[in-house]
Amino acid sequence: MDAREALPWLLPPPDDLRRKLKAAAAEARLDIGELRRMAATAMTVDQLAQFGKSAAKRFPELRDAGFAPFKLGLVGSHTLDFTAEALVATGLRHGLLIELVRADYGQVMQSVLDPASSIAQSGVDAVLCSLDAGMLGLDRARLAAGEADAAVNEALERTKMLFDGIRSVVGATVVAQTLPLPLEPLFGGYDARVGGSPRAMIDAFNRRLVGELLVGGDLLVDVACAASSFGLAKWHDPRGWHSAKVPMSLDAVPLYADQVCRVLGAARGKARKCLVLDLDNTVWGGIIGDDGVEGIRIGQGNGAGEAHLAVQALALDLRDRGVILAVCSKNDVENARLPFREHPDMLLREDHIAAFVANWTDKATNLRGIARLLNIGTDALVFLDDNPAERAIIRAELPEVAVPEIGDDPSLYPGLLARAGYFEAIAFDDDDRQRADYYRANAERQTAAAVVTNLADYLASLEMVLTAAPFDAQGRARIAQLANKSNQFNLTTRRYTEDQVAALQADPAKFTLQIRLADKFGDNGMVSVIVFDKGERSWTCETWLMSCRVLGRRVEEAVLAIVADAARASGAERLVGEYLPTAKNGLVRDHFAKLGFTKTSEDANGSTRWTMDLAAFEPPVLPFVVRGPVE
Repeated sequence: MDAREALPWLLPPPDDLRRKLKAAAAEARLDIGELRRMAATAMTVDQLAQFGKSAAKRFPELRDAGFAPFKLGLVGSHTLDFTAEALVATGLRHGLLIELVRADYGQVMQSVLDPASSIAQSGVDAVLCSLDAGMLGLDRARLAAGEADAAVNEALERTKMLFDGIRSVVGATVVAQTLPLPLEPLFGGYDARVGGSPRAMIDAFNRRLVGELLVGGDLLVDVACAASSFGLAKWHDPRGWHSAKVPMSLDAVPLYADQVCRVLGAARGKARKCLVLDLDNTVWGGIIGDDGVEGIRIGQGNGAGEAHLAVQALALDLRDRGVILAVCSKNDVENARLPFREHPDMLLREDHIAAFVANWTDKATNLRGIARLLNIGTDALVFLDDNPAERAIIRAELPEVAVPEIGDDPSLYPGLLARAGYFEAIAFDDDDRQRADYYRANAERQTAAAVVTNLADYLASLEMVLTAAPFDAQGRARIAQLANKSNQFNLTTRRYTEDQVAALQADPAKFTLQIRLADKFGDNGMVSVIVFDKGERSWTCETWLMSCRVLGRRVEEAVLAIVADAARASGAERLVGEYLPTAKNGLVRDHFAKLGFTKTSEDANGSTRWTMDLAAFEPPVLPFVVRGPVE
């Protein structure tokens, strides 16, 4: 089967994929852009295996290019050979370099409960638990009184034991899966009303798995949803199950691998941040410059108009959950803005858009400009455009930008965009709800800064309030999110799960800070995370990271003053800083030097250490009010 049936938002792979892979293997220098383009195609299981094996040989170069290493334990109650091969290749599509550590076949519990097992000894970041209804005793009807509840409870207990072992023995993040519903009904449509039918028991297990067993930083792959969207008749393969215990059809494997990798990618901060919308024939039907406001198609009573309205509705829903919206259109800017201002059926309005770019410049250049304005990477962008030529140009010029292949039927645009999983989430809180507003306000700040020639006056005019507090339960998810997403302003690029953040919070030998910043344009939310090891005479920086959207606001100087004050109060005499270089954090190479630290050493790889004598430190005069912290 063509893998595009499972992944219809992706282009098919090139016909000469095997030749391209051989050519890439022979190249002295890997073409990262070409690899990204190949990864963003709908490959079959065999093609994924070829691609993964070829790319794995170039992992060091890909790590230098910003792909994130992820060591994944794989534990399953069935055959995982095909899915394992697919995961490595699919990980590249989501910015990951996946290294697999596989448990022996049938060794589900032993692999995570035995401290001497290969999984427990390997230092994996997470363990994917691929279980099936048969292993959990949910594949056969339980029709006697009380049998169904007992079976579901027992399945949950076994699963909980597995998860507890992953957290405590392996010391890794749990990656759980829901179970796909069975294909064959026992009572027909009445299955849902009989608690002992396999469908009802699996449904109950899935609900309670999510509601009762998952904690903190656990991750979830919703296999039940994926299988239902793909079609249960296509997902299940009785022949493959009975002959080789393969848990799904080979046609479904590329979709399953994508579901897993988009979740792992989100955990590593690789989920996209911004949806960039074309306008003509994407947000509305017709061409605003030719048809005018009264002639474009949006709204109820017209099939095309309703389809384009559905695109806007999805964009607004995405914005409400934290996705930034931008516009990139080949248009005169005033014409482009007219529907947002005057059309009564428009759901999107100008204040929903963080960056509005309409001109006759090529879209690749404009996308780069949008990323700069929003202070995010181009690899954080998703570009939605009805024009296949524009899509092709962006893929060629900016292969790191996600460009869904949406065809020419606007009624399909929202579904393809939503199913592609570009904006996969692993948490959702107030900061996420407000993120789109943060970025829109930040663009307004940049506009305001353009008309002020004195930086000190500009910063003072922002009326900023900085709030500092130690780590707490309320901020835990956002702290872990920042730790996994921040690459540029990140001195050591150490990653933390929510459980690890909780451990830092509880450790009396750690000094922790979460920093928030607000100003007259709005609340920026949490913008910085700090961890120092508290020694008797020296405090050493373990983590210092900051959101790039507040660069130049002197936040780091305020953080230093807070840390220095706390360290001196504890009796410490010096602060020690460390810079560990990566492909993306050259921005902070001189961070400690700018703050007045003295370099004490430098390694051949560029790692540096710095010290500051606390007796000589004088707190700076800052352009904002500082509140906290309270230990």
